[in-house]
Amino acid sequence: MLFLVAALMLFGVVLGTAAHVPPTVTAVMAAVIAAWLGVFALRERHGRRRRTSAD
Repeated sequence: MLFLVAALMLFGVVLGTAAHVPPTVTAVMAAVIAAWLGVFALRERHGRRRRTSAD
C-alpha cells in the first residue's frame, strides 16, 4: 500500500498538479493519503474478523 502511495506521489510530481506545489506540500498530502489508506485497511480487516461464516 505504501508502494502505491509512493508511486502515485512520483507520478504526481512528474505529471500532475503536484508539480506546481512545493515538495513539502506534496509529501504532507502523500502522508495524509497513506494514513487514510491505513485506517481504511484496518477497518476492513477488523470488519471481516467480526463477521461470522453464516453471513
